[in-house]
Amino acid sequence: MMKKIALALALSCLDGAAFAAGTPIRHVVVIFQENVSFDHYFATYPKALNEAGDPPFHAKANTPSVNGLNDALLGHNPNSANPHRFERREAMTCDMEHEYTAEQLAFDAGLMDRFVEYTAAASKACDPKQVMGYFDGNTVTALWNYAQHFAMSDNFFGTTFGPSTPGALNLISGQTHGATPSDLPEATKAGSVYGDPDPAYDDCSKGEKISMSGMNVGDLLNSKHLTWGWFEGGFRPTGYDGSVALCGATSRNIAGEVIPDYSPHHEPFQYYASTSNPHHLPPSGMDNIGHTDRANHQYDLKDFWVAAESGHLPAVSFLKARMAQDGHAGYSDPLDEQEFIVATLNRLQKLKEWKNTAVFITYDDSDGWYDHVMGPIVSQSDSSIDALTGNGHCGKTGDGAYAGRCGYGPRLPLFAISPWAKSNYVSHSIADQSSILRFIEDNWNLGRIGDQSFDTQAGALDDLFDFSRPRSTTLILDTFSGLPKK
Repeated sequence: MMKKIALALALSCLDGAAFAAGTPIRHVVVIFQENVSFDHYFATYPKALNEAGDPPFHAKANTPSVNGLNDALLGHNPNSANPHRFERREAMTCDMEHEYTAEQLAFDAGLMDRFVEYTAAASKACDPKQVMGYFDGNTVTALWNYAQHFAMSDNFFGTTFGPSTPGALNLISGQTHGATPSDLPEATKAGSVYGDPDPAYDDCSKGEKISMSGMNVGDLLNSKHLTWGWFEGGFRPTGYDGSVALCGATSRNIAGEVIPDYSPHHEPFQYYASTSNPHHLPPSGMDNIGHTDRANHQYDLKDFWVAAESGHLPAVSFLKARMAQDGHAGYSDPLDEQEFIVATLNRLQKLKEWKNTAVFITYDDSDGWYDHVMGPIVSQSDSSIDALTGNGHCGKTGDGAYAGRCGYGPRLPLFAISPWAKSNYVSHSIADQSSILRFIEDNWNLGRIGDQSFDTQAGALDDLFDFSRPRSTTLILDTFSGLPKK
C-alpha cells in the first residue's frame, strides 16, 4: 500500500503543499441531496427502456450489475403493488411518507412488503401505489452516466431511519442524540432526533426548534486549522428585520411552482452553537471563506464558487442545492436535481484542484420510496417510536446506549466522483452516511467524534478509489439531457 501511495504522490504534480493523511485527496466536496432510495433511481441499472424522444442510455460493455430489481421483484413483488417505471414526463411526483416509525413498519421485520400501507404519500390526491415507482437512465440520465465513468455503491444506507434532519446530523456527526428539548412530540425521543425540528441557532427557523450538544466534523476541522464550509442555496438573507435575518429567496421548479430556496432543517451545523451562523452573516471578506470569522463556516452556495474559482477551494465543502433543485419529491424532481448536479460537477472538473479532489454525491433519506434491501441493524432500540419487529422494538437498546437511533435505515445512492475514483465500478461493501464523516476524519487524521457516534463503526469508502494513479479523463454532461457533451 505504501508503494502505491508513494507512486500517487509522484504522479500528481502538486503545488508543494502538504498532503492529507494517507491519500492524495486534498479536497472533499459532499453534494448532499434529498429523499431518494437506491431502487428509486437504480432499480433496473444498467438497462433503460429508451423510449423514442427520451435521452438514450446504453451501458458500456462489461458494466457491473447492481443489487436491483429482478424479474420476480418487478412482476411478483411481495408488496400490494408491483414496482413501475416513471416516464421522464412524470418526473414531478408526490412526496412519500418518510418518518422514522413509518419506515420501520414498511420494512415489516425485513419482509420489505408494507410500503404501500405505511410510506405511501399521505395526500388523498396521490395514488398510494406511487411509492413503488422508479426512474431509469432515460430520466436520471446524468447519474447513470456518472456511474459508468466513476464509482458507486449499492450497499450504502441511512445511518438511522427517519427524515432529513437525522440524515444530515449523521453526515456531520454520526450522532442524533444530544437534542434539547429531549422529548419533543414528532421530533425527539429521550434526547434523540427522529423527526424534522428546525435548528435553534437560525433566525429563519419556524415551529419546533432544537439544539444539539456534542461535537461535529466542523469542530474537528477547526481543531486542525483546516478550511471548510457548508454552502446552501438561499442561505444569503433577502433582508433583515432589525438584526433578524429574513430568508425570502424563491425559485421555480419545472412545474412552474414557486419554492422557497432555503430550508433550515437541511442545514445541520445550525443545530450546534459552536458552528452556527444564526443571523446568516456574510464572510468578512471573500478571502476568508472557509476560515473562522463572523460567517462561522456557514455560507450561501454563491460563496462556494467565489472561493473555488479564485483558487481558494476549502479542504472540505458540503454543498446543498436550493430546494427546487435538491431532488425532494413534492417540490423538486430528478430533472431539476440533474441540472444542479451536472452544473456543479462540470465547474468542479475545470478547477486546477480537481486533480486532488473527491466528490461524494448522496442523500439525506429515502423519502419512503420502495427499496427491496434491508441493511444490517447495527444500532438497536426499543423505544416507543420503534416498530421494526412490533410496537416499541428494533431489537433492544444496549446498556448505556442511546435509544431512538434504530439503524441502519433505508438504502440510498452513493457516488464517488474523482480522478482517483474507480471507473464503471460498483462497490458492495457495507457503508452508511457516517462513512463519509469517517473518510474525512481519516483523510486528515482528525480523530473521532466520541459519545457513541456511528463513525467508530462506519464502513470505509476506500473500495471506491484506486490511489495507485489518477485518471486524466473528465466527464462533462449536458445539464438538460444528462448526456455527454460532444
